[in-house]
This record gives sequence, structure tokens and C-alpha cells, in this order.
Amino acid sequence: MPHHLTKLTPNLIVADVSRSIAFYRDVLGFTLQTTVPDAAPYVFAIVQAGPVEIFLNAPAPAIAEYPAFKDRPIGGTLTLFIQVDDVRAAHEALRSQVEIVMPLEKKWYGVTEFAFIDPDGYVITFAQPETGA
Repeated sequence: MPHHLTKLTPNLIVADVSRSIAFYRDVLGFTLQTTVPDAAPYVFAIVQAGPVEIFLNAPAPAIAEYPAFKDRPIGGTLTLFIQVDDVRAAHEALRSQVEIVMPLEKKWYGVTEFAFIDPDGYVITFAQPETGA
């Protein structure tokens, strides 16, 4: 491969961009970076938390750009795996605000994690690797 990969930004197809902005901003603490258009109803938005950036895209423009999406369900089987610096604190802060779909637990591969779903059914896993012995 002649080029090095430098960044990955998930582009989530969502039923309601405003609802998704509210979830990622108000529940998860992301910052709204950009919307298209400037005022609701939005067809696209970018939210960011530190180095983690996510695109939120309304179905119609996404399908126009990617016709293969036409008959695919929103949410699918995509999992966003996001590393956090204090998974237990994140779990405590979110457990009454989100639907937990995988309980907080230390996994055999040395990561403590839990998972929840966003308003469109995307699974988000917050994880914290073990640090030294």
C-alpha cells in the first residue's frame, strides 16, 4: 500500500441528526463542530470529543452518495469501540442515561469495558486497558 492511513472517522447514518447531536453532546459530552445546514433541520453534523470524531448523516443524502445503503437498516452491526481513561466513572455517570447492553466487566484480554446503544441502535463500547502490574 503506497499511503499510510492517518485517521478513521465513522460516518453514522442516523434517523434524526438533531436527536443524535443531542445524545452525543448532552449525554456523552461530545462537542458539536459542524452542521449542514447551519440551522435545523440538519442533514449532517460532526461531533468530537478529544481525538474521537464522528459524522452524523441523515439517510437521504447518505443514500444519494452511497446507493448501496438504500435497503440497509440504520444501526446495523457496527460497534464503536472507544477507549476512555476511567471506564468505571464513565459507567457510573451513564448507567441511568443509556441502555446498557453489555455490563461493566473485566475481559479476559485485559480490558475493562461496558457497552450501550445510541438512539439509532449503534453499539458503543467504552473500554479501559489495564495499566502495568
